[in-house]
This record gives sequence, C-alpha cells and structure tokens, in this order.
Amino acid sequence: MTTDEKRLTIREWSEDDRPREKMARKGAKSLSDAELLAILIGSGNRDESAVELSRRIMRECKDNINELARMSIIDMCKRFKGIGEAKAITIMAALELGKRRKTSDVLQRPKILSSVDLYELFEPELIDLMHEEFWVALLDGGNKVIETRRVTQGSQNQTVVDLPAVLRMALEKSALGIAVAHNHPSGQNRPSDQDNTITKRVNEGCKAIGIKFLDHIIIAQGKYYSFADEGKI
Repeated sequence: MTTDEKRLTIREWSEDDRPREKMARKGAKSLSDAELLAILIGSGNRDESAVELSRRIMRECKDNINELARMSIIDMCKRFKGIGEAKAITIMAALELGKRRKTSDVLQRPKILSSVDLYELFEPELIDLMHEEFWVALLDGGNKVIETRRVTQGSQNQTVVDLPAVLRMALEKSALGIAVAHNHPSGQNRPSDQDNTITKRVNEGCKAIGIKFLDHIIIAQGKYYSFADEGKI
C-alpha cells in the first residue's frame, strides 16, 4: 500500500477495496480473513484503518483463525491498539458462533463410520483449549450419536480419566457403544504411555459390561491420532 493510500479513510477507498461494499457486491467468500475481521471491529485507531489493524492482527496470529481464537479478551485488548473490550467480545462471539455452527452440522451425522467422523464430532469442542479435556460419545446399536459429554478437565499436559463415570454414563443412556477423545494442547498427536493405559482400561471396561468400544482419538491442532486406525483396539 502506498503512502497516499495509507492516508485515505476506508470511506475514501474505491468500493472494491471497502470490505462491507465488497461483501455486498461479491459475497463473503471474496473477502480475506482480515477483511472479515475489519467488518466486525468497524474502526481502527489513529494510525490504522480497521482493515490495516485487522491485517496486523492476522499477521501476529500467523494468518491463522485458530491462533486468534486461542487469545483471551484481555490479551486482545493489551496487544492491539484500537481493540477495546467491546470489540474483543465481538470477535470472540463471532468465533464462537462459527464453532457452534460446525458443531450443529456434525451432530446431524446419522452414524459414526470412521475416525474422521469422530474427529469432526469432537474437534470443535477441543480445538481452542489450552488444557486437556476427556470426552465421550455415547452411541446406539447403529453407531448413531446419542449424546456427547465432557468427562474430565485436566492441566495443560494431563487429565485424569474417571472410567467408572464413563461406563455409568453409557449405562444410564442405554448406549450400546462408546468412543472417546481427548486433546493435546502441545500439538503433539502421538499417544503417551498414560494414553495407551487409558485406552486399554476403557476397552476392558466396555468388554466387562458388554458394549462396543469404537475408538479413542487424540486431537492436536488440526491433527489427530486414532487408536482404532493403528490397530490398538
């Protein structure tokens, strides 16, 4: 962008360069992440337009929406001049709506047919967390999802699994099968010794009460590991 362009307000830019007008004329898909973010925040600061500020935010988040979603409201306000609490809350609300939309789409799946289905089911719940959580999907005889529940919440690199609680949930809902998942905030999707032990215990517990154990997946920043795919269940 030239010096002259930097001096222009957004209203003085050509219509194709203004995010709201561009979206109205060409559709949301024509906008970059930064331009969509600029629509949310509405205005910039003394030195930057909303679009320029949004571009800087995205650069500092490595042009990755997931990195932005990991930031807290306080972090946004401290790091970016022109982002106050109201704007930060607006951004977080939009990101949460996106997550909920994805969750709604996934929950409409009639069956869990593969580890990919499980990843898509659990990923919206686990993707932005900075601590570990352990979740269970309760399934009927046709592998349809009855319900998903968070079982436990742990630290940044560990969570303790309450196996009796998992099995009790299955019995209460008359589930005929379960699948479980937890996340690794570190981004490392390989299982630890503890993960292997947990998987073995869940498998044995399911056999003891006569229900299927489909899989245990580890979700780690866009990647996952499936115990079933690796032949460990």
